[in-house]
Amino acid sequence: MLAKLQKISPRRGVGRLFVPILAGATLRERLIACLGALLGIGLTALVCLLLFGADSSLPMIVAPMGASAVLVFAVPASPLAQPWPVIGGNVMSTLTGVVIAKLVGEPVFAAALAVSLAIAAMSLTRSLHPPGGAAALTAVIGGQSVTSLGFAFPIPVALNAVVLVAMGIGFHKLARRQYPHLVIPTPTNTHLTADVPPQLRSGYQEADVDAALSELGETFDIDRGDLNRLVREVSLQAAIRTRGPLLCSDIMSRDVILISKDVQAIEARALLLRHNIRTLPVVDQAGRLAGVIGLRELALAGADIEQSMAQAAVASPHDKALALLPVLTDGRTHAVVIIDAGRNVLGLVTQTDLLAAMSGLPA
Repeated sequence: MLAKLQKISPRRGVGRLFVPILAGATLRERLIACLGALLGIGLTALVCLLLFGADSSLPMIVAPMGASAVLVFAVPASPLAQPWPVIGGNVMSTLTGVVIAKLVGEPVFAAALAVSLAIAAMSLTRSLHPPGGAAALTAVIGGQSVTSLGFAFPIPVALNAVVLVAMGIGFHKLARRQYPHLVIPTPTNTHLTADVPPQLRSGYQEADVDAALSELGETFDIDRGDLNRLVREVSLQAAIRTRGPLLCSDIMSRDVILISKDVQAIEARALLLRHNIRTLPVVDQAGRLAGVIGLRELALAGADIEQSMAQAAVASPHDKALALLPVLTDGRTHAVVIIDAGRNVLGLVTQTDLLAAMSGLPA
């Protein structure tokens, strides 16, 4: 029995040494990172050697590039590994180190001050990059060969960083990985109404992420947009596992554009185009739902829309959202009007609303 338990517990014993410490890391990803670093550092050194010449006093490659390569090739989605932090962070920190080395004679204080001010400079320029601390330190304690270069030392650092980033972009493209990393933008409402986008109607809000970060009081190596997308996906998976289907009230638009059946067709067409929607609920003088009209019906309408409006597909706010799937996939119906017992319009569930709730991805 003990042998069986050990067999199904791969994280026990020596095996734990090989468990990835980064979320999403796999053996394949680490092997790609190793290959990327091999090519990136090798080609960077070769290019700079050819540019500087074998007899140049400028180094072909500086030590902080090794740390930069770890970020660029092993964690290319990290905000600290993006092109501007790699280039700007290394160069900014090197310049800081050179200035401190010239102004402060005491090596211990100079080393500490250089790294401290490098962090401040990178933070102010949004180029925070951990190897930048090593670049600043190298400029102070790198020995006579480095200090004698003075303000020429940032030249090989800048060239190393530029070439390394170029190698990273090319390598990741060949490996079919995204670099530079692009954060998916937050969905926005395209209909000029007060409703939040359909992707953001269920679950947590972005303000909850900010509140959680403030409560934890820590800095995490992940872009805020990526964190938001990750937490939203986790919420969706948890909802699928625990809650079951969503209700219409969870995903419906509430700020619905309505139109009276007495208006002219040209007004209805203008509303559809202005708000970028496909269906307008039509109400009577008492505000009760009378039907719906879209561009298809308007194409056949005269001046008066009452004769051309279609029958509305309706549901209750307490109905299950997935129950609308057959209606919204019939090839004609683009939206279901959510009404109460008196046929007052409470909301609207469109094909986009339902797809967004089902997929959890931007529709």
